[in-house]
Amino acid sequence: MLMWPGRPYPLGATYDGTGTNFTLFSEVAERVELCLFAEDGTETRIDLPEVDAFVWHGYLPVISPGQRYGYRVHGPDNPAQGHRCNPNKLLLDPYAKAIDGQIDGDASLYSYQFGAPGERNDDDSAPHTMKSVVINPYFDWGHDRPPQHEYHESVIYEAHVRGLTMQHPAVPEELRGTYLGLAHPAVIEHLTSLGVTAVELMPVHQFVNDPSLVERGLSNYWGYNTIGFFAPHNGYSAFASSGQQVQEFKAMVRALHEADIEVILDVVYNHTAEGNHMGPTLSFRGIDNANYYRLVDTDQAHYFDTTGTGNSLLMRSPHVLQLIMDSLRYWVTEMHVDGFRFDLAATLARQFHEVDRLSAFFDLVHQDPVVSQVKLIAEPWDVGDGGYQVGGFPPLWSEWNGKYRDTVRDFWRGEPSTLGEFASRLSGSSDLYAHTGRRPIASVNFVTAHDGFTLNDLVSYNGKHNAANGEGNNDGENHNRSWNCGAEGPTDDPGILALRARQRRNFLTTLLLSQGVPMLAHGDELGRTQHGNNNVYCQDGPISWVDWDLDEDKNALLEFTRRIVRLRQDHPVFRRRRFFAGAPEHGGESDLLDIAWLSPSGEHMRDEAWGADQARAVTVFLNGDAIPEPDRRGEEIVDDSFLILFNGQPDPATFTLPDGDFGAGWTAVIDTDSQIETGSTVNAGAELTLREKSIIVFTRPPITSSATSSGIGVVATASREAAKQAKKRRVSATATEDKPKRRTTRPRPTA
Repeated sequence: MLMWPGRPYPLGATYDGTGTNFTLFSEVAERVELCLFAEDGTETRIDLPEVDAFVWHGYLPVISPGQRYGYRVHGPDNPAQGHRCNPNKLLLDPYAKAIDGQIDGDASLYSYQFGAPGERNDDDSAPHTMKSVVINPYFDWGHDRPPQHEYHESVIYEAHVRGLTMQHPAVPEELRGTYLGLAHPAVIEHLTSLGVTAVELMPVHQFVNDPSLVERGLSNYWGYNTIGFFAPHNGYSAFASSGQQVQEFKAMVRALHEADIEVILDVVYNHTAEGNHMGPTLSFRGIDNANYYRLVDTDQAHYFDTTGTGNSLLMRSPHVLQLIMDSLRYWVTEMHVDGFRFDLAATLARQFHEVDRLSAFFDLVHQDPVVSQVKLIAEPWDVGDGGYQVGGFPPLWSEWNGKYRDTVRDFWRGEPSTLGEFASRLSGSSDLYAHTGRRPIASVNFVTAHDGFTLNDLVSYNGKHNAANGEGNNDGENHNRSWNCGAEGPTDDPGILALRARQRRNFLTTLLLSQGVPMLAHGDELGRTQHGNNNVYCQDGPISWVDWDLDEDKNALLEFTRRIVRLRQDHPVFRRRRFFAGAPEHGGESDLLDIAWLSPSGEHMRDEAWGADQARAVTVFLNGDAIPEPDRRGEEIVDDSFLILFNGQPDPATFTLPDGDFGAGWTAVIDTDSQIETGSTVNAGAELTLREKSIIVFTRPPITSSATSSGIGVVATASREAAKQAKKRRVSATATEDKPKRRTTRPRPTA
């Protein structure tokens, strides 16, 4: 077969309509063979003839989409020096746009003998490993446009492609668990009726299904075991023809975009599926081990691991950084995704040893004209030293706010001395983000996610029940901050069932009325349970799939969730782009009177009240007349004002509504326990007794300055005047090059 020299860029296999250009980076290679596979498995090997700047390349004019291929790299095999080349191992193209098959666990996949790790294994791995596939890059996107929801308008829905659709009765069986299943009108209708603006898909990059799990009748269900950073996972393809998963993925994105829903990918650039020195040789290890992986400085036969998976990518290698940036750009420009959530993102910041928010990776992201313009969300921790970095990422990034999750769980399960931090989390976590110039959108708020209990299990179990995983219940988090409300697991006790239902509504109300970006875990709106399993990473079955068989209680929870999402969407006071005002030099009193924290007696909260052990009840006033930010058209935002009464106590609590300066009358819009009829009005100064563990949300319309004669508009009028004065001060400060005083939302006494 005639091989032309071709071009060294772009990396990977690129079909141009008449042939395919093949390129592979390897600094240590002495020879690279391109291996082409026919349908019957027959292999044809051809040497790549050219090498430029360590990029081996060649062009074959007869190769078209659907062709399966791989590489064999000849070079040094000296683990002590970090080199592990073995041409007997067929290697995946790191830039493969599609991958066919799965590994089967055969001993030939490993470069050592199982019984004698020091002896080299030269068995051919080709019959037992995955193959790269040349794809057709052409796709009719029609008039596809990204929805471009602003961050503060977003409601994110974390979902698993397979788990969300496997049991949906309206999705045809052959499409369940696939990209096309997720694109089905019935699934999209559920998302749009819920008010979701973005789906955050758990890993869809090609991953390896661990043979050790398969042998036990389990699987790598979550998919945090990536081997192909450019390839959609072939297991989610409805039709198994080579490369078809690319077209199906694009069709899914197009359908979601047509429904005005963004697509965010959970991406795993911190490690690969090859594991530690005892793992298989599938791609990177055999191509250029020392350039791709972080090795132990004093013993390069071993891997430096900050991910808990056996290896970490070498984030100071220009070739690793190029791989990641090329992958991110590809998914935005070619696959039309709208953002990324970075798994264990602290590892990406480890250019050397410590987590450094000024590392090369962040520099590259910030200057990139494509990647810098999409949503970027960090999981801000890893398992290395100093790895917990909530609040430590630079501007442009949002973060999964683990402190929000922990605080909200603690408050509603009744932990003492949590009220002050609960108020900080509710108001946007400015204590974590404001000091670096970030805004409330830096905080992705969540109570539950794929890792841990579902919302139903959070209020039904005190401990994990992971026996089905086959690890003696030793896997998964032990400290769940959960409360079973009086019985472990299923119960017929009507009092416990009512409390659990109320707690679910409390969590949803808190989440969706907090400043920041809310994230729901799929199925929580339906009361999904995993029967106490808090680590279903290996459970590909009904325990981890969304159950769409809805009874009366589940339908009620779904409708409640829709109501809360609509309330958030309809009222910008719940999704501000800036933090609430509060000048520390004035004792925390807000110049703009945009927020007030009140005790159950209706008085302003005092300092000593926040830290009291048993302080678990508070009223928050959100002033819709005082939103010091324009809308996207530059017009002043005026919204309804709200009173939210939180009773986290184990007993009923009596609340006194504030006096007429805040509003003469308040209308109930949400009650997590049906204590007051929705739409009924309560006057200023009235007393209400809230059931233990419950919330009531009241609203009133905007107050104009002409209404001040009745005393109702004092707060609103003061707010507008204060806003004008604050704006003058900001302009003055800019003119004199003085920095304006920093503002904070940390609760402080206002009287």
